[in-house]
Amino acid sequence: MEKSYQEILKLLSFSHREELLPLTFRGSCSYLPDEKTPVVSPAAEHLAKLAMGYSQEHPLFVVAIGAITNVASALLLEPEIRDRMVLVWLGGHALDYRDTKEFNLIQDVAAARVVFGCGVPLVQLPCMGVVSSFTISKPELLYWLQGKNPLCDFLVKNAIEEADSYAFGKPWTRVIWDVTAVAWLLNDNNRFMESRLIPAPVPEYDGFYAFAPTNYLTRYVYFIKRDALMEDLIGKLAR
Repeated sequence: MEKSYQEILKLLSFSHREELLPLTFRGSCSYLPDEKTPVVSPAAEHLAKLAMGYSQEHPLFVVAIGAITNVASALLLEPEIRDRMVLVWLGGHALDYRDTKEFNLIQDVAAARVVFGCGVPLVQLPCMGVVSSFTISKPELLYWLQGKNPLCDFLVKNAIEEADSYAFGKPWTRVIWDVTAVAWLLNDNNRFMESRLIPAPVPEYDGFYAFAPTNYLTRYVYFIKRDALMEDLIGKLAR
């Protein structure tokens, strides 16, 4: 968590958005001990307080791109916010993937079960089998982003160094996971992705989903329009 927090501070500096520093809160340092006990943190407390200022008619949209501990903790601290927010989460794998031992979900299954079971309006972007198609290659990074601005140079350097650490001299692509969750907020007329409503799956502790057709409906993203979204991302980064 602390490494992610420090990386946020670094990106805000590269983007010259230091005015957002007071709105950056540290999250939890541990996972939920069970499905009823929140992990109290500045991020969870802030989210619970912030969401109470919204309503079912005008909800707060919450985008989550890691273990869902902070959001689950906020929902446990203030259960009423489930009717005042919409949660967009990059987590789990596709329904037809071999398992759901995905990094964000498997770290805190208890928290995932809280958000999938509490009734909060939920948009799921599955990792393997869906978001895994949103990739970029070294030639694309160099052609489209290198030399555009300090932020682009930082992202290009980090992406290439990481990929070369395990695939130097070989063809490779890197999945740009987290962008897709934010992109859902811009998905008017389905220009970046396709989705459908399904009964909420149940993340089990054995690394698989359970299914109940009577569960409340969640929105499931099943296809990413890679080229359209990549064009939009590159255009915004390279400004």
